[in-house]
Amino acid sequence: MNDLADALLMPTRRHFLGRGAGISLGAMALHELASRSARADTAVPAAPAKAKRVIFLTQSGGPSQIELYDHKPDLEKLAGTELPPSVRMGQRLTGMTANQKQVVMPSRARFSRHGRSGATVGEWLPHIGRVADDICFIKSMTTEHINHAPAMTFLQTGHQLPGRPSIGAWVSYGLGSPNRNLPDFVVLVSRMQRPSDQPLYDYYWGSGFLPGRYQGARFSNAAEPVLYLRDPAGLPPELARATLGGLGELNALHQARTGDPETLARVRQHELAYRMQASVPELTDFSTEPAETFELYGPDSRRPGSYAANCVLARRLAERGVRFIQLFHPDWDHHSRLPSWCVARCRDTDQPTAALLTDLKRRGLLDDTLVVWGGEFGRGVAGQGDWKSIEAGRDHHPRCFTMWLAGAGVRAGHTHGATDDFSYNVATDPVTVHDLQATILHLLGVDHLKLTYRFQGRDFRLTDVHGEVVRGVLG
Repeated sequence: MNDLADALLMPTRRHFLGRGAGISLGAMALHELASRSARADTAVPAAPAKAKRVIFLTQSGGPSQIELYDHKPDLEKLAGTELPPSVRMGQRLTGMTANQKQVVMPSRARFSRHGRSGATVGEWLPHIGRVADDICFIKSMTTEHINHAPAMTFLQTGHQLPGRPSIGAWVSYGLGSPNRNLPDFVVLVSRMQRPSDQPLYDYYWGSGFLPGRYQGARFSNAAEPVLYLRDPAGLPPELARATLGGLGELNALHQARTGDPETLARVRQHELAYRMQASVPELTDFSTEPAETFELYGPDSRRPGSYAANCVLARRLAERGVRFIQLFHPDWDHHSRLPSWCVARCRDTDQPTAALLTDLKRRGLLDDTLVVWGGEFGRGVAGQGDWKSIEAGRDHHPRCFTMWLAGAGVRAGHTHGATDDFSYNVATDPVTVHDLQATILHLLGVDHLKLTYRFQGRDFRLTDVHGEVVRGVLG
């Protein structure tokens, strides 16, 4: 009986969707692609958008605020003394330092003040020091998690367990992108010159329960940044186009019968991949960049896949209207040999990061681009191991750490919040991860309370049931 009903009903539906409506199912899919809905039903404006796009410079592993930004000169007087219980207040430690004395290790880097703002920046970041007047430092960041994967997952998705959409996916879902030839959300992971033992999981830029089209498109560091983008050898372009159209017809028919949103997402991705066959080679061809670009970003910018080269690529993506661009640079997890390994990571990132701000500013892009710099947590004041040794490092520290913002809508040359004398606890103006997420969305013109998606009977959002816009960092 069901087969008979389908036989009676399907021709009518096919007639309406196909010949009766004067369009094919494949054309419906293409029309859906062409519309590029900005999801105005979910992205309820919080205020006029200051930022059109975000570049998130993610420093994975927990950069040490004590060496880089949070100057605590009085620690020199306390070197070698045990951290007072009144400061620690029962803070949970990792298994790497829980069984050793918490002995104060002062900063291994010297500090100086920079620019009209007088911002304090460690000597290992001289280039960032020179652009300090363009930066808003948040020295009172705090998080709930002490281990890498939960803390990074929390920073990216607003929840410590995998499965939620990443911030880039939420932005893609809420706003889309004006560029139809590139993904809304692009991820670039540094090719390290030595292997890093800290993994970067795909769910850091995943779409979670949002449709798959909103996940980050990771560009590889291979000769072809997007794998399988080229047509097979010997396949004529007109046949490739016809094959894609046929697949669109079949997928759209399947979607019409099942209502499966992933099927429509697949159609969109096929069409986007077709358009990317022309856009990606042009995007990644640095031969059009003048020599001055590589001088600005540093010699490593000529090495494909390096953090410096990815900063150049981030600027090119920003010029082409990509909405959310995220760079991941790992290996900031310095439990030992802090003066060596932290300096090495600073050397990787200092000049290209400052160059990116300079480059965006001179092209007029910094006015509507929000740049975010930071990792999942900071480092503790106690030395891990013998604090006097060159082999000493620092353990994870979630209580307080530094991140910074620059660009669209941000109060430049400003320091927000402060920590105590040990850089151990937030002293004034705490900023939670959910607060940071709410602020990023606010600068994009989105109310974080209203950017929601219904899943399993509940309306979810990036900030869960938390988060306040940090008004003190707004320009």
